[in-house]
Amino acid sequence: MMNSTRYRARYRRILWFFARVLVNVGFWDVFLPWLNIPGPGKKSRTRRYHAVAVNFRLLAIDLGGVMIKVGQFLSARLDVLPREITDELAGLQDEVKPETFADIRAVVEGELGAPLEERFSFFEQQPMASASIGQVHCARLRDSESGLESNSCVVVKVQRPNIPQIVEIDLAALRVVGSWVDRFTFVRKHADVPGLLLEFSRSLYEEIDYLHEGQNAEQFAANFKEYPGVYVPKVYWETTTKRVLTLEDVGAIKITDYDLIETAGINRSEVALRLIQTYMKQIYSDHFFHADPHPGNLFVKPLPLQVGQEKPDWLLVFIDFGMTGHITPGQMNGLREMLIAVGTRDAGRIVKAYQLLGVLLPGADVELLERAGSRVFDRFWGMTAPEIMNLSQDEMIAFMREFEGLVYEMPFQIPENIVLLVRCVSILSGICTGLDKDFNAWTSIAPFAQKLVSEESGSRWQVILAELGVFAQTLLSLPQKVDRLAARVEQGNLDVRTPDLKKGLDRVNRSVIRLAGAVIFAAFLLSAVQIYTTGNLLLSGILAGAAIISLAWIVWPR
Repeated sequence: MMNSTRYRARYRRILWFFARVLVNVGFWDVFLPWLNIPGPGKKSRTRRYHAVAVNFRLLAIDLGGVMIKVGQFLSARLDVLPREITDELAGLQDEVKPETFADIRAVVEGELGAPLEERFSFFEQQPMASASIGQVHCARLRDSESGLESNSCVVVKVQRPNIPQIVEIDLAALRVVGSWVDRFTFVRKHADVPGLLLEFSRSLYEEIDYLHEGQNAEQFAANFKEYPGVYVPKVYWETTTKRVLTLEDVGAIKITDYDLIETAGINRSEVALRLIQTYMKQIYSDHFFHADPHPGNLFVKPLPLQVGQEKPDWLLVFIDFGMTGHITPGQMNGLREMLIAVGTRDAGRIVKAYQLLGVLLPGADVELLERAGSRVFDRFWGMTAPEIMNLSQDEMIAFMREFEGLVYEMPFQIPENIVLLVRCVSILSGICTGLDKDFNAWTSIAPFAQKLVSEESGSRWQVILAELGVFAQTLLSLPQKVDRLAARVEQGNLDVRTPDLKKGLDRVNRSVIRLAGAVIFAAFLLSAVQIYTTGNLLLSGILAGAAIISLAWIVWPR
């Protein structure tokens, strides 16, 4: 067992690493610019940030546990961190040296409350895989408990010893670091550090709870119960606890083992297509998705060749549901708009999708964003990944220069589930391209987009009500946005060019209130007229009454 001295040493090591990083950043990126000497910091920024990422990567590999998860979490935060850091951390693999079998045995027996031999007739001492939080062993349950044939195996995922203690120590250190980082004004402008820590802690606690993972697996399986071609291993709850998870061993082919897939007579292009179709269903139908689709969690299982078949059927197998994402109704509206926009090449609708997703903060240059979207569609729509990769360097540089400030200058604030989704799509793109070098993501999602468009045109009432809901959501958020703007001005966290902004803020506030009232009035009135033409007199009358009330609100003296 790890003693308190080693815990304290781990805690101090994490703090010391980040303290040195912050001193470096503070000197080059804060102190020197304060002295009106920004040049040295700007020139050395790329090199310095890359060195920080490399050193953190080495620290994470050495410490293991939570630090690897921190690196993986940060690698997906393109909205917060510069590319020099995220690119380096993206290669941080979740594989570390395995624990001794004696330690693993102690965890299993402690969790199941019985000697290992009482629950398993066989338990392989060498792990099948070893990750930062746990490791996986092949085993065989006692027939009386499992109902399996005597030669059928299971896989047992066992959490490493001391993981709960390590999680608490590392999170305590990260909270201290977060309080340091949040003191930098330029950091607060671009990132909600306490919010990031909170979402990371929440996802980490879920990942180390194997009961939660088992429940996720069963929910996923239920969602695909009537969907052919997808399989999720069975959870054996009699030998599953918070730190031990027992699953059916499906004996499948790793999705990146291309030779075995082809030897089994399975078309790789069909595998890529089914994978994308599965995720379209997860996102747009189930609103619940497997958020860690790396090659170690995806398999292809050939089925026995039936009489009359020329090639075998096969199953796409998902494992490891420790990291999943849930999509809220509001985010769903945004993703729906996004899919339609991509399928129809509508850059204006892309911007609307961003707004529905809550990605854009007040002050975003939507015209620049729409122009960038149009340029992407005009130049890259329909191209495969290899075709994009083969574009000339000069062309790619010119495109990046045209919109180089978009990501870091635009006020983005990406919700946690959308970050998971973006990371997920990025991994899927690589897997599908590996399966099929000519895989075209654009054309693969186009049918889904067209289906949504047809559904939209066939349900006019739903569209009207949805638009009204967007109106209401936007209007209700206006007073909060004004308050946040005022707070930022008072704290000195807002860069402004108008010297009398604070004085005019009250006028802006009053104008916003009246504008909100005017928009509400117009929305209700136009909706009333439109619905009146359909013959629904009752709903039309209700909306007309609401328009009158909102008009009175506008003109009533305050």
